[in-house]
Amino acid sequence: MANRLSQKTLYTLLPRIPKHLIELGNVDFSLNNALNQTIIHLVKIRVSQINHCAFCLNMHINEARKNHETQARLDILSEWQEVDAFTDAEKTALAWSEALTTISQATITDEIYQSIINAFGEQGMLELTTVILEINSWNRIAVSLEFKPDI
Repeated sequence: MANRLSQKTLYTLLPRIPKHLIELGNVDFSLNNALNQTIIHLVKIRVSQINHCAFCLNMHINEARKNHETQARLDILSEWQEVDAFTDAEKTALAWSEALTTISQATITDEIYQSIINAFGEQGMLELTTVILEINSWNRIAVSLEFKPDI
């Protein structure tokens, strides 16, 4: 197997990647009080599950725990539709995240679009969409370069 670029090499050769991706995912919570850090953590974890990114999963699960997310909810996040452990806003954000992450497999339905607008408004939908864009980009970088979590 060929050696892939390390994180350090990536950041040295193209420092604009982390700079711009981090900026893309910086949510201005003052613009939308329906979005919160818990939702952002859940979205980043769920997208990383879909994209099979162990590196990002480890990072964002640890961040969520530090933000007082329960282990029980983290354990069942991949099956969020089957349980009552998540709020309506969290479920809507997770549905939007899955729809955008798997967009090549299905179209964004009017129902999903309207539910995200109803829950977060246009500004909130766009803020959340930038987070989803950010984590999908990080997942693709980490998976393709085989970044490994420190565990």
